[in-house]
Parts: sequence; C-alpha cells; structure tokens
Amino acid sequence: MHRTEKSRTEQNRTLPELLYLLCYTVEKGKFVTTDLQGRGQLLRAGALARLTLDGLVAPQGSKGRKVVRRAGTMPADPFTADVWRGIPTDKPKSWLSQIHDAYTAEQAVREQLVASGAVTVTDKNRLLSPLAGHQVAIKDLQEITELQDRVRSVVLLGADPSTVAVHDLTMAVFAAELEVSSVFSGKERRTHKQALKTLADHFDGLVPGLRAALRDSYLSSRAVGGGWGK
Repeated sequence: MHRTEKSRTEQNRTLPELLYLLCYTVEKGKFVTTDLQGRGQLLRAGALARLTLDGLVAPQGSKGRKVVRRAGTMPADPFTADVWRGIPTDKPKSWLSQIHDAYTAEQAVREQLVASGAVTVTDKNRLLSPLAGHQVAIKDLQEITELQDRVRSVVLLGADPSTVAVHDLTMAVFAAELEVSSVFSGKERRTHKQALKTLADHFDGLVPGLRAALRDSYLSSRAVGGGWGK
C-alpha cells in the first residue's frame, strides 16, 4: 500500500493539533460549518487517546466506560496536560464527561497552532453567530492535503489495522465517527463500512470505551444544535 510520508513539520504536531487541521476543507479554503460541530469533543478525545496509549490514564470497568488518572510525568503538550490534570485519581469518571467538557478545547489547540506558525487567526464579530468568531488561515495547505490523503488511505485501501501508525488509526476512526466531511464523504463511509468497523474494533482494543463515548457526545450535542467551541 502506498502511504504518504509525514512531513518533518507534521511529525512535531500533537494528536489534537493534527485532528484540528484534519477538519480543514482545502477545496473551499475554510473549515466548513458541519465539521466544526463536535470538534471540541474531537480534540479532547485525541488528548485522551494519547494519554491512554502513554499509560497516563486507565479505562475502568468491564467495558472501559470510565477512566482514572495514573501517576506519571506530565505530558509536554500543554493542552493534553490540562486534560490529564482534570481527570480524577481516585473516583473513576465516565469517558463521556471527560469528552463533553469541550467548550474551550478549540481555543487552546488553535492558540498552540498559532504559536507554532501553522495557522493565523483574524477575529471577527461574534455577535451575529458564534461560528463566525474567527477566520483561520492555514500556512501550509500541502501539509493538510498530505495528512488527509494518508488518513483516507487507511480506510479506502483497506489497511491491516495492526500495520497502521496509531495516530493515523485514531484520526481515521474519529473522523468517521464524527462524520468529518473533509476526510470522508457519506458515500465513502457507507461503501467502506466493513473496513471502518475493522479499524474501530482494533482501536477499541487499544483504548476501550473512548470511541463509543465520542460518538455519543457528538450525537447528543448535534441533536440540540450544540457542540460549538470558541
């Protein structure tokens, strides 16, 4: 299977930062509205996935529906570190509660991308709509295209999950769960339903309970027209 190599710049991105950039629609030159709803949850789920894979949080219960924080070295990524500090060490909390507290997630990750020079932001008037609060410009559109192509290939070419880099696996699975149109069309999700299920099952073995909670959080916020960050 042909795979696009990661650029040196992308190798320095955190998983939440990659998930943020993944939602950009290059052809339209913007983040389309449908891909903004639920993005805060998406970014927190990315941080939680990384923390679990690094052994800094642990799923609890027979189906992994709850999570506790483990002792360890604080993550270098400020956003991921903040998510980690908010997880209790004694009484397990549900994945859903940790994902759904996402209102400030976009701002935190966006500020990191601004600081690294990946994006620039122009503030707009938020009085008319909270969705019109920021105009984000991407510095390197090729990076976005290559990122999306690589994540898409995991699904469209039917990759063996065990051979897929964990960040790519996570992005593919999460993009499908949140129906991110910059990555997969609705037709592609239907056509490759079995491949997506295989990837999702593999991810669930690595991080039990998180994917289902992300989907539930997204659907619950979408049903009431919520889920917008700032």
